[in-house]
Amino acid sequence: ERVLQAHLRSGDRVAVEDPGYPGVLDLVAALGLVPEPLALDERGVTPDGLRRALRAGARACVLTPRAQNPTGAAFDERRARALREVLAAHADVLVIEDDHAGPVAGAPAFTVCDARRARRAVVRSVSKWLGPDLRLAIVAGDAETIARVHGRQALGAGWVSHVLQRLVVRLWSDRTAARRLAAAAAAYQRRRHALIAALAAHGIAATGRSGLNVWVPVREEAAAVAHLAGAGWAVRAGERYRLKSPPAIRVTASTLQEAEAERFAADLARVLAPARSVHTA
Repeated sequence: ERVLQAHLRSGDRVAVEDPGYPGVLDLVAALGLVPEPLALDERGVTPDGLRRALRAGARACVLTPRAQNPTGAAFDERRARALREVLAAHADVLVIEDDHAGPVAGAPAFTVCDARRARRAVVRSVSKWLGPDLRLAIVAGDAETIARVHGRQALGAGWVSHVLQRLVVRLWSDRTAARRLAAAAAAYQRRRHALIAALAAHGIAATGRSGLNVWVPVREEAAAVAHLAGAGWAVRAGERYRLKSPPAIRVTASTLQEAEAERFAADLARVLAPARSVHTA
């Protein structure tokens, strides 16, 4: 919010992922900004999608380099390089990277920002992987952006608790914590892969390259959510995440065991199966 307010005004266009995190979509609307959808595939925002959004007049873009919510998309080195090439033709555009999952994302971090970019902010928050009560994030960027964010913060809270800051530094640098984070990332990856494989066995396409979630296209979100609830499963309809992208549901796989994944896939297959036609002579 503070980075966007440091450079943009009401009515400016902002390129956002579609589907994307509802908090970002709601923030853009609350600030009076105009969302410009960015198309995604498993490797994140596509170069063509970014190019179209920038040509449409977007003055900023908000990108998730890995563990994209809800699709699980993640940049690889080739995709990050291609996006940097697109952005190079738009030097005045503000680029914000939201690396919220950090070391439990299950994918390495690749950035589209470099020191030559005039307006940039790379944000890494810790509440997703160290603890939800640790409301702290680190932001790196160009001198002007950081100065404006710092100045605005000084008018409000003033500073983030030094106790929290020291605790985060201690946890982030602790070898035991690092091993636990690596184990968590591996567990999340196994569970995502197990769910995607179980769905594929029933002919259901899904994506989830990194992070905690799997994105499953469906014909009717509300019906799928309701039928799955009846079978004992809680999933989220994709409507809150979408601007122009097609219907889907978000399935959080982080605690889903392999046997559960198989049962879920079978239940979803029954929900998605086309109704049988009855013919009479």
